Amino acid sequence: MGTFSIWHWLIVLAIILIIFGAKKLRNVGSDLGGAIKDFKKSMKEDDDKAKQEAAGQENKVIEGKATPVETPEQQKKH
Repeated sequence: MGTFSIWHWLIVLAIILIIFGAKKLRNVGSDLGGAIKDFKKSMKEDDDKAKQEAAGQENKVIEGKATPVETPEQQKKH
């Protein structure tokens, strides 16, 4: 009673084919495949966009006054 044998799965598949028909199942399969393909494509585009934004932030110029940082040797001279 714990696991299903191959015969159980074949009976379930036959019932599904009778209810939905082979053509409708083929359309559902192709629609599902297309949705997964589009999802993977959008995830890749999001990753590429995030990488471009991260690279763009490295080259940003921030306006303000720059002050030199003194090293400990320079501080001793003063």
